Amino acid sequence: GLELSHCVGTDPLGPAGPWRPGGPCKMKRVRTVFKPEQLERLEQEFLKQQYMVGTERVDLAATLHLTETQVKVWFQNRRIKWRKQSMEQKKAKLAQFGVMQPTSANTTDNKDHEEDTVDVEL
Repeated sequence: GLELSHCVGTDPLGPAGPWRPGGPCKMKRVRTVFKPEQLERLEQEFLKQQYMVGTERVDLAATLHLTETQVKVWFQNRRIKWRKQSMEQKKAKLAQFGVMQPTSANTTDNKDHEEDTVDVEL
C-alpha cells in the first residue's frame, strides 16, 4: 500500500497554526528504498528488456516482495536514466570529434521523456 509520513509543516505537540486553522494535514509519500538484492535483480531484468509488462511484471514484483506499481515506476525511472546516459555518451563522442550538435535535435528526445516522467506510486 501507500505509506504516508507525518503531517508536513505542523507540530505534533501543538495546535494547528494560523496558516492552517484546524484543516487537514498535508501528507507526504514515503520514498521506496530498495534492498541491494532487489536492485540487482531489477538491473538484471532491465539489461534483458527495457520494458516489463503483464505477467512478467507481476511475477517479478511477487518474487521481489514489491508491488507491481513499484516495479513499473522503477522501470520507468530506469529508462529515463538510461536515455540521459546515452545522450551524454553521444554528446561526449561528438565533442571528441569536434562535431557540434544542432539545438533542434532535442525536440524528438522531449517527446520520448514525456511518456516516462513519473515518480509517483499509486
